[in-house]
Amino acid sequence: MPISAGRSFLIIVAVALVTFATRVIPFLIFPKGKEIPPKVLYLGKVLPPAIIGMLIVYCFRNVNFLAGSHGAAELIAATVVVILHVWKRNNLLSIGVGTVLYMWLVQRVF
Repeated sequence: MPISAGRSFLIIVAVALVTFATRVIPFLIFPKGKEIPPKVLYLGKVLPPAIIGMLIVYCFRNVNFLAGSHGAAELIAATVVVILHVWKRNNLLSIGVGTVLYMWLVQRVF
């Protein structure tokens, strides 16, 4: 079903407003010079590693280590990501190379 130009415009405006609000609200809640609450500081320290751990579990959730290639492509790509990240400390490089390597392994090798 096609969407009218008016409805499309309203969707774009709504998305733009929500995106803008998510960028502005932290600056309104924690203005410059105001002390950040200890709970927010704690969350800032523990959430990034927790999210990375959750993403690792999510990425390996459907890997069957007992069948086919035994998850070799996934394990090789993940190992390369870890090594590259420890070596270069560049998120974009390690994730990009790991993704390209995984896709190459899946399509050409395994």
